Amino acid sequence: MTDERIEKTKSAVESAGNIPADKKAELLDRLSKIKPAIAKVAQTHNEEHAQSIARLVETSTHEAARKNRRPELLEKVLRELRQSVEKFEASHPELVASVNEYSTLLSALGI
Repeated sequence: MTDERIEKTKSAVESAGNIPADKKAELLDRLSKIKPAIAKVAQTHNEEHAQSIARLVETSTHEAARKNRRPELLEKVLRELRQSVEKFEASHPELVASVNEYSTLLSALGI
């Protein structure tokens, strides 16, 4: 299920007309790193944690890709996403790093 969410998120990035091509490429690169990191969380912790992270990635991307962005909502979702991965900093540092990079890119799009 997490794979489906990430693939859906990738499609949303690819089809977003208001995201510049260079930013799309960066976002897609980050998503390709987040996907296997979330899969590891599902294996080592539980599927619910992985689903929650994937859902927040999807929601934040959807908000950033909207034509009429609401920066306050985007920042709220990104804050929740960052908080959701903090507990995995020791066991899954690659997930935390990838999510933080992704969040920074999305945040910059929301301004």
